[in-house]
Amino acid sequence: MELALVSLASLLAGLVDSIVGGGGLILVPALFATWPTAAPATLFGTNKSAAVWGTTIATWQYSRRVHIRWPVMLPASLAALAGSFAGAWGVTLIDPGFLRKLLPAVLLAVLLYTLARKDLGRTHAPRHTRGRETLLACAIALVIGGYDGFFGPGTGSFFIFLFVRVLGYDFLNASASAKLLNVWTNLAAIALFAAKGHVWWHIGLAMAAANVAGSLIGTRLALKHGAGFVRGVFIVVVGALIVKTGYDGFLR
Repeated sequence: MELALVSLASLLAGLVDSIVGGGGLILVPALFATWPTAAPATLFGTNKSAAVWGTTIATWQYSRRVHIRWPVMLPASLAALAGSFAGAWGVTLIDPGFLRKLLPAVLLAVLLYTLARKDLGRTHAPRHTRGRETLLACAIALVIGGYDGFFGPGTGSFFIFLFVRVLGYDFLNASASAKLLNVWTNLAAIALFAAKGHVWWHIGLAMAAANVAGSLIGTRLALKHGAGFVRGVFIVVVGALIVKTGYDGFLR
């Protein structure tokens, strides 16, 4: 029964995550509710071991229909990997608790800016030369990858927003590129958790199958309905993140 419940949560998480990120909003609380006495690191590691498969499948699905700018995103992927490792190392030295109160305000600013700019992310129009775009993408990947390794909530949403705002992508192309970078940040986290024995592989395998199924559904919805649909889901997910992180930071 427990495995069925977390697998269902993993399917829903894969669906949401494949569109705009934020699948952890569903799966991580489900894991903590199902195994409340387990070590948090083990639950986080098991979550990543499932989520990476859905994210990988989403990247592959997007790459077949969306023109991912590989000369830009491959160097950015390496920067995301390095940032995630650095962030995971940093969390062993610094308590990330200070981000709990800061994060809702940052997410609220992202949401308000997106709502105010009705045309934001509706047209795909990269605005920089290839070299500058690569440099900016690597900088975004390094910073957000570091954040993912250090703290994590909203990583996919931050990638998407910055690719739209800074690079000039539309929401669909930004989501596709964000998925690629999320694969690398997840792999960095899995390597760290696995090295310390914090992954339940037998649970993660079942959740991975469900996560992939959800990811296939989500990517098909995004590809069918386009940037406007992804923008709408982005607004909903960021709103949910504000509520969740606000509760964690101020009411818990």
